[in-house]
Amino acid sequence: MSDITRSENTLSTFIEAAATDFGIPGVAVGIFVNGREIFASHGVTSIENPLPVDENTLFAIGSISKPTTATALMRLVAEGAIDIEAPVRRYVPELNLPEERAAAEITVKQLLNHTAGLDWNLINNTGEGDDALAEFVASLAEIPLIGEPGGRSSYSQAGFNLLGRVIENVTGLGFEEAVATLVLEPIGLPSTFYFRDDIMTRRFAAGHEREETGELSVSRIWKGTRANNPGGGLASTVTDQLRFARYHLGDGRTANGVPLLPAETLLSMREPTVELRASLLGDAHGLCWFLRDIDGVRTFGHGGSGFGQFGEMLVVPEHDCAIVVLSNASPDSILCNQVIVRWVLENYLGVLDKDPQPLPYNDSQVREILGDYANEAMTMTVTTDGATLHLECLIKPEIREAAGAEMPQDHPPFEFGLLPGDEYIITKGSFQGQRGFFSRDESGTITGADLGGRLFPRVS
Repeated sequence: MSDITRSENTLSTFIEAAATDFGIPGVAVGIFVNGREIFASHGVTSIENPLPVDENTLFAIGSISKPTTATALMRLVAEGAIDIEAPVRRYVPELNLPEERAAAEITVKQLLNHTAGLDWNLINNTGEGDDALAEFVASLAEIPLIGEPGGRSSYSQAGFNLLGRVIENVTGLGFEEAVATLVLEPIGLPSTFYFRDDIMTRRFAAGHEREETGELSVSRIWKGTRANNPGGGLASTVTDQLRFARYHLGDGRTANGVPLLPAETLLSMREPTVELRASLLGDAHGLCWFLRDIDGVRTFGHGGSGFGQFGEMLVVPEHDCAIVVLSNASPDSILCNQVIVRWVLENYLGVLDKDPQPLPYNDSQVREILGDYANEAMTMTVTTDGATLHLECLIKPEIREAAGAEMPQDHPPFEFGLLPGDEYIITKGSFQGQRGFFSRDESGTITGADLGGRLFPRVS
């Protein structure tokens, strides 16, 4: 047996074991390494209507859609149609926010690197018509502002939806048509779609949610509303997403040698623009990409989630390597995907990705952080039993009611431990390894908590 065949068999064996251990119905993995593509899959599309998952199965890739939106926008930058340092209002003059100064000052770049000061999102439904993004932007007059434009980073789906409106206004096309023209078609991504009619006529994976009993059930929502397409609306395959990642490993030309972006523009997307604290997502933001040093090796990538489906894309330029993992069960896919990515890094590149160990329990430190935190969509509560810290994140009841549809299950409280510098790490459960930090005001009082790149201001 050749080393190549042995490597592929070992990868398939590991994926099967990981999917079985975490109870994931279907997993698809694509790797570009040593100048060749390797694919391995396990399981089925749905526990109700099972079909084999392979490298051509469509998954809802959630926020892995954001780098595609960013690439489309950067094409317009390269063509001189957009200045990323310009105020967003130059391209979306209809933009109104709760504070006029913020609406006038926020720049395109601040949307790309999540420093615009916008809350995570608005949970609303502006329909599936061609005016969906325009109506969503009109609703931003109600979005909470969590910071000054250009200040701290706080991950914002709303910000990327607003970028979609920038693309619409500049091109005169609907967002989806513009992205197809600017990115999907020239790079060669024939199995990447926004619209349900394109998806449902091909083999696609269903998302799954784990019930309180531990059993899986099929999520009855497959993807979000049309206005959320710029930040999270794509369906794609590991084959297409690996091709997209390989494009970003290159010099701006497509696989056919056609120039799409100048090399310096492409590379600028993975240069640090703002530092991130205590985040498993990365050490810094580029222009959309999360940038992270792993075992002394620089990487860039993005994850995605939604309605029982999760994805991870990681690119390692130093080794000319890219990894894509897509799977379909909440919440266990998060840890399953991470375990697979870490196994690939170690076994193909010799790169180790390990979690930091928390500090010993300290009662005086614990008393400072106990209490309630909340953002527009969720609440976070920090409690202790006197020996272990617990963190509970819940979707607000009014948000569940307003959504008018099935929402992901809330999870039991997570155990977590403190790290130096007001940072913390979740130590048990499906979100094990996720990191965050507590923020303080000038007097040293804890005023907020960050998790998953999102700010939860303190409310008690």
